[in-house]
Amino acid sequence: MSELIHVKLPDGSVKEVPSGTTALDIAKAISPRLADAALAAQIKPSSNGDSPILVDLTRPLDQDVELRLLTERDPEALEVFRHSSAHLMAAAVLELFPETKLGHGPATENGFFYDFYREKPFTPDDLAAIEKKMQELAKQDLPYAREFLPRTEGLERFKAEGDFMKCHFIEQFTQPDEKISIYKTGKFTDFCRGPHIPSTGRIKAFRLLNIAGAYWLGDEKNAQLQRIYGTSFYSKKDLDDYLNKLEEAKKRDHRLLGKQLDLFSIQELAGPGLIFWHPKGGLIRKQMEDWMRDEYLRRGYSLVFTPHVARTDLWKTSGHAGYYAENMFTPMELDDAEYRMKPMNCPFHILIYQDSLRSYRDLPARYGELGTVYRYERSGVMHGLLRVRGFTQDDAHIFCTPEQIEDEVVGCIDFALEVLRVYGFEKYQVELSTWDPSDQKTYAGRPDQWELAERSLEQALKRRNIEYKTIPGEAAFYGPKIDVKLVDAIGRLWQLSTVQFDFTLPERFQLEYVGEDGKRHQPLMVHRALYGSVERFFGVLIEHYAGAFPVWLSPVQVAIIPIGEKHQGYAYEVGEKLKAGDLAGWDCLQRGALSEEAAQRAAYLAELKEASAFSEWLFGEATATFPGWGLLCVSTQSLLAVREHCRSIGEVATPDGERRAWRWYDPDVLRTAMPTLLAGQLDEIFALNQALVLPEADAWTWLTMENGVLSTDVRPLMAPSR
Repeated sequence: MSELIHVKLPDGSVKEVPSGTTALDIAKAISPRLADAALAAQIKPSSNGDSPILVDLTRPLDQDVELRLLTERDPEALEVFRHSSAHLMAAAVLELFPETKLGHGPATENGFFYDFYREKPFTPDDLAAIEKKMQELAKQDLPYAREFLPRTEGLERFKAEGDFMKCHFIEQFTQPDEKISIYKTGKFTDFCRGPHIPSTGRIKAFRLLNIAGAYWLGDEKNAQLQRIYGTSFYSKKDLDDYLNKLEEAKKRDHRLLGKQLDLFSIQELAGPGLIFWHPKGGLIRKQMEDWMRDEYLRRGYSLVFTPHVARTDLWKTSGHAGYYAENMFTPMELDDAEYRMKPMNCPFHILIYQDSLRSYRDLPARYGELGTVYRYERSGVMHGLLRVRGFTQDDAHIFCTPEQIEDEVVGCIDFALEVLRVYGFEKYQVELSTWDPSDQKTYAGRPDQWELAERSLEQALKRRNIEYKTIPGEAAFYGPKIDVKLVDAIGRLWQLSTVQFDFTLPERFQLEYVGEDGKRHQPLMVHRALYGSVERFFGVLIEHYAGAFPVWLSPVQVAIIPIGEKHQGYAYEVGEKLKAGDLAGWDCLQRGALSEEAAQRAAYLAELKEASAFSEWLFGEATATFPGWGLLCVSTQSLLAVREHCRSIGEVATPDGERRAWRWYDPDVLRTAMPTLLAGQLDEIFALNQALVLPEADAWTWLTMENGVLSTDVRPLMAPSR
């Protein structure tokens, strides 16, 4: 008679079943419908503190466990589903191109990929053929069948087939006396630890996306592989939604918009990963840096500036020359010593702190810098502004006492959330990465230090009522951290802001302060970056706003469009008045350049016009004449927005043929209607949608006259106020 085991379900009930029973057996006993819906299982042995693991539904259970049956509702199931999708793709590739050799094929955050070695490159037509073959294999509803082979037998099989990558994985990740895990999907056999969904028939909505290059083991000296990316979802609707989001992301690609809007470039002669900021991009960068530095000072930070290089001895003391050497540029041998470009700012700020003995009264000491650092990235992994070799961090380091640490972390969190608010990011997610106390050899610091650090970060988040997800084992080796991930306009997550503890550097540099007891103590240290880097944050901003920046960031805040040659002088005069009023930038364009300017995403368009001269630039035909002349100012992000915002300018035929009665305010009428205070400033007033816009030192006041009632709406030219 079989030994009985106990299986505890999420509702607390316990089932007593024979050893060898599978999760699928239990699902069928609960409900046939649940068995049909289940994709995988999660088990946690009851006898020890092991973490839960994901397993196949058909895996026999041989001990007391806690069991969760995973369906489409469980996020863990999607990773298994996509891993199985990668196997489906590999099976299709081998049926069509049997000479291909396999690398690995993991699930990713948004889909999956598989690495292949094949001398002949895959083409877009090949991708279409592979996808068609995947559909055929999915319809066959082939099981993902697991079996175990002796290690030597598995190695011999893969060596005979020339699968050098699979042989490497077996030798690297299994022991000589161990049996290896094999999954079969039809004719396809793969070395894989799983788990997988029951069969290919569950995969109905998928798409192969693109082909990229990759090096075997990430080393450019090794064979070049072809990486095919794909994605899969439970339903066609979810797949279509994702593909639509991808299309929108392509339109927002910061590399494309950066060129169109003349914001930045990467010059081949200079080298990849090095950013050239053009005048318009430079103006935005100035706004970003000025705002950050002003906030530093307002929040009690001291501004510091440090060199770009240092002797290698400094990097040996900090530890970077050892554990971070592969990410640093090679040394430079000078007449007095060996130097290296800095990959981080923290050792420099430590030297400033260390320059004189500090008292507890001097703490907290907050040093902030927009410091440029240099990190070696392989040429194949760089990506526009998002991954580069030279970048500027809004880097700050805080030195404080244990009693001050929680308040300092709260201050960092408040600062991070203010960055998101000011730049227009309404949604975000927060993660707290902690250590794994069962693997202490991986981490620096004592258990009591980790306890203090993690407790301080947790309490800071709770004080601000911020929901967060704890990620065990994901802390850096030198301390736990808080990551703030913003959500952009099309729902993508971006990792930017971080607040990080550090146990190692204060010890390495033997930092001290004199405490209230007259004794010397070691300060606590916090790393903090909120933009992450100026370059990466700018790339995210471009894509979030699709190049149509908020007014205070826009490099062209007003574009003045004179209808006739004789208005050029006055247009320039108006532009200079705006510039004198703290306007960051303006352009004077010819009428024919309007479509180009629409692409430039100017924050405002202004058109100089005369009587009977209101032209066809907006809707193609004007059906009314307008007395007098004035300035038309249009808030816009595109031509469509121009049309939407121009419904007060007369009777015009719209594209759908509908006639709209709109009004234009004559300057003389305005002079009578406006309060005396404003009447004298009419030359600096622009009409918009039955509204008047008055440039001020730091804002435009939108004054709307309706039924004799004057209402106002202030829209800032500078960064949003606190």
